[in-house]
Amino acid sequence: MSHLILILSALAVAWFTRISWSRNEDSYPQRWQNALSKFLFGPLLLIMTAISIVCMGPQGEMVWRWEGWFSYGVAGAFLGYVGVSGLKLAFAGWRSWQQVRTYPQHTVHDRRIRLLNTPLVFSAQVGFWQPELVVSQGLLETLDADHLQAVLTHEDGHFYYRDTFWFFWLGWMRQFSYGLSNTEALWQELLLLREIRADQWAAQRVDFLLLAESLLTVVSTPLMHSESVCAAFSCTAPKNRLQERIEALLTEIHLPNQTYLYLLIWFLGSCLPLLLIPFHR
Repeated sequence: MSHLILILSALAVAWFTRISWSRNEDSYPQRWQNALSKFLFGPLLLIMTAISIVCMGPQGEMVWRWEGWFSYGVAGAFLGYVGVSGLKLAFAGWRSWQQVRTYPQHTVHDRRIRLLNTPLVFSAQVGFWQPELVVSQGLLETLDADHLQAVLTHEDGHFYYRDTFWFFWLGWMRQFSYGLSNTEALWQELLLLREIRADQWAAQRVDFLLLAESLLTVVSTPLMHSESVCAAFSCTAPKNRLQERIEALLTEIHLPNQTYLYLLIWFLGSCLPLLLIPFHR
């Protein structure tokens, strides 16, 4: 197959997959799997296509004589851009994590926190696999003990699901695939569903009304760290999504154990270009 046709086909499939996504009223687990698979498939397909072309090299049977080196250069340049995007995002996240580690440590409700000296009402997990829990002085002064416990339990949910680690990689995908359709819409959908998941995890351990009241109190807080390495109680979803989070808390939602077969099928589909490598001549 012509390398240029392979590139254009991958772009077309990635674009069509993104266009076909629309926000629906399925259950939250179904919405999560649908949004995550559509978000990942396009970037992964482009990466696998570029890797396959680089592995096959510029030589072979091409439609045009210049096509081999041209497609090889395009694929190599794309992979370079992907790598640089990841390094830049990792460096920005590392700087945020280093900044957080300069904040003084305290113990609040049996949790080690980093205290941020600001009147803003703010709490978040910041970092990668082992994030730091950051709590502002304004939050401690605004909420009573019960509401503060609810907020901290929500942040425990982010830690349990390792949201900062996984969303760093999703943020990397977002970074280099911004030109694909629905990238920002899918990103906001995933952020919202991440918050609902942490809300539900916390609601199994504290009174869900306390959690809802806390959300109403702190929702106006501006974002203070990169979304890719920060899982904050109030900042990562657009303000018009507040009602949906409140309704999800007031509605009994059963979150079953996640099955990854659906995601695995999409992932294997994105790897299909690699199967062409042994057949290249």
